[in-house]
Amino acid sequence: MSASKGSVKRPRRLPEWAVGLAFVSPWIVGFLAFLALPVGLSLYYSMTQYTMLEPPIWTGLDNYLEMFHDRVFWKVIWNTTIYALIAIPIGTVLSVVIAVLLNSRVRFLGFFRAAVFVPTIVPLVAAAMVWMWLFNGELGLINGALDSVLRPINAVLGTDFAGPNWLGSAAWVMPALILMSFWSIGQAVVIYVAALKDVPTVLYEAAELDGVGTVGRFWHVTAPMISPVILFNVIVGIINTWQIFAVPYIMLGTTGGPNRAGYFYSMYLYDKAFPYGEMGYACSMAWVQLMIILTLTGLTFVVSKKFVYYRAA
Repeated sequence: MSASKGSVKRPRRLPEWAVGLAFVSPWIVGFLAFLALPVGLSLYYSMTQYTMLEPPIWTGLDNYLEMFHDRVFWKVIWNTTIYALIAIPIGTVLSVVIAVLLNSRVRFLGFFRAAVFVPTIVPLVAAAMVWMWLFNGELGLINGALDSVLRPINAVLGTDFAGPNWLGSAAWVMPALILMSFWSIGQAVVIYVAALKDVPTVLYEAAELDGVGTVGRFWHVTAPMISPVILFNVIVGIINTWQIFAVPYIMLGTTGGPNRAGYFYSMYLYDKAFPYGEMGYACSMAWVQLMIILTLTGLTFVVSKKFVYYRAA
């Protein structure tokens, strides 16, 4: 048999960049369709009068200028700011303290760690319904416990102290929501416990040899070593507090309780977009919310340069 003339043509191979694009093409399509396009449309709609029932009408910066004269807008800015300024610092301190306690050798440590973390996996709707009944002014468990403590005090002093009307009083709505926010600090606690495990023991030994006490070791060794983790959780807290929506919406309704004391930014944005049908104004509020979060995050990074310490590689 004679050898066949010519050589068999091999299929042409695609360039490596084309193969790479083929592999990441599902992500690219998803990014363009579900992120880039909605973001671009929201920026366009923020400069229009758009009711979703009629074509958008270009209005330029009118929506942004209208915010300066919107009293409800400034009300939700104030409520959200107060909530963030109180909930983030107290939640950070509380979660660090709990993490330090869980990092020590105590009995039933696994149970305590699970008890702190389990609330974070409870759906927000279910948690909000439970806390709504806990905060009930007449039949709530919290006021029931307070009444049992205040009853003998009232008998001795002749006073009439009673538990507050948590969700029915404008003065107590914000404290109630802040108190409820500590329900979900388990996720931060887990991160802090992991960070505490990474602190070199030689630093504690050196501090102990120098005569540094327990509080001093925490302040001069533990806090600096876990400061990057604290920064991370603070930034996550900033993002979460400025996007709070489900809990106050379920517990207080669409109005945010008496005198709109629990009416937050995302709640007003939702109301503008859907019940009121002002999608253009809602989109402009969304972009303002993004700028606020980015600004606060940037300021946090700038301030953190004096307080956050990074270990050398």
